[in-house]
Amino acid sequence: MYCGIDFGTSNSAIAIADDSGVQLASVEQRDITLPSALFYPLKKPPVYGHAAMTLFTEGAEGRFMRSLKRLLGTQLMNFGTLVNNTPRKFDDIIGGFISFMKDKGEALAGQPIEHAVIGRPVHFVDGDPGADYAAEQQLRRIAEAAGFKYVAFQFEPIAAAFAHETRLASEKLALVVDVGGGTSDFTVIRLDPKAAHKHACASDILGNAGTRIGGNDFDKNLSMLSVMPHLGYKTDYGAKNLPVPLSWFHDMAEWSKINFLYTAAMKREVQDVLRESHAPEKLRRYQKVLEGEAGHRLLDITEQAKIALTDAEITSADLAFIEPDLSIDMTRKDFERAIAGDVEKISATLDECLALSNVRKEQIELTVLTGGPTETPFLKLLIKEKFPAAGVSEENKLSSVALGLGHDSLRTFAA
Repeated sequence: MYCGIDFGTSNSAIAIADDSGVQLASVEQRDITLPSALFYPLKKPPVYGHAAMTLFTEGAEGRFMRSLKRLLGTQLMNFGTLVNNTPRKFDDIIGGFISFMKDKGEALAGQPIEHAVIGRPVHFVDGDPGADYAAEQQLRRIAEAAGFKYVAFQFEPIAAAFAHETRLASEKLALVVDVGGGTSDFTVIRLDPKAAHKHACASDILGNAGTRIGGNDFDKNLSMLSVMPHLGYKTDYGAKNLPVPLSWFHDMAEWSKINFLYTAAMKREVQDVLRESHAPEKLRRYQKVLEGEAGHRLLDITEQAKIALTDAEITSADLAFIEPDLSIDMTRKDFERAIAGDVEKISATLDECLALSNVRKEQIELTVLTGGPTETPFLKLLIKEKFPAAGVSEENKLSSVALGLGHDSLRTFAA
């Protein structure tokens, strides 16, 4: 028995595999995916997924974390963090999540699982091969500590291609567009349903490229444009009109950094600046979020507004938990303006993938879309305009990577 694990920035899934086929495990009640979130209640074991998010939003005492995958390969992995006043290493925190996923896979399999193919982005960290290698090795050690004896890795867009290959009627030259919470990854690959279970497929993979931009960056940039100005962003203080530190707001708008703001020193610093603020009514809102350790709640509201703008032209973010009657209107045009730079970088990386593959746009016969952010109208339009004649495959956007990793575990370990 083997498994494929998609440990995602935003969502995760596990598929088990044997000679009878590949199957996604239920990881939370009947759900086959769960948010990559965890909550440490006071004096109780950690809780994962939607249950973690519910405890946090309901105001339970404890420590909430999300998007921990983005810490891999960074210096923050070396520092660890305080969890309910107890020092914890991020290896152990992430390891608890991986162990939770392993347990769910074994519950479906009815036996221990020692073999795993784990998905990874084309680049954990852009432009830093050393950090990229370190990130994979960190994840390998974490998986081995969780009980996996045999660990392999596969690029996430290639895994998504394997999942879609089994449903094709004929051979296609495909471009996989995998936009997740933390990265955007691309693969040009020849897909052939007749060869879907063959072991050697390196010659079919024509090129890969990726960038560390994803849905979390969309959340952040929408927050910076539409939310943070209401909390004192780009205001100043004191007789010399000094700018309020921009890092306060950037960190409050990034899932993986919010928790690092909750220190006594930071709270004192904000209080000192607030005394001389030229916009105290705005900065006081920031202080309330900080003192209440409600940064994740604020960013979750921004994320829900982003999702609403997939179908709506305008939405309203209710921030009454900060201040009565405080709400912010956001439009799809605002959102597209906020992420324009991100989409431009995604487009450039996509073009890089084509160039590395020595493939022209018009040769692409199929685009495979996976990952929640590919629902973004701005991004879907970009893909459609680049490949107007190509077919589109976009089933199982949140689970196709895990399914593909399950298929790859058979290729890797059962051959």
